[in-house]
Amino acid sequence: MLLDTGMDILVEKLGLVDAERFIFLMNKESFDYTKWRQNLYEGMTAREISAMAMKLREKERGNVES
Repeated sequence: MLLDTGMDILVEKLGLVDAERFIFLMNKESFDYTKWRQNLYEGMTAREISAMAMKLREKERGNVES
């Protein structure tokens, strides 16, 4: 749960790509990117993932206030 919250904050502040880049650079242990990506949206419906992506897209365009 704490890791999910931390990742949510990184994505909110940096965007998905830069958040992943940050995690990669800061992680000194081996990091299984494939396993992490497979579990990233576990338990979410396609509609929830789509809504999250659309919200992020609008935010990055500057159309949604933080």
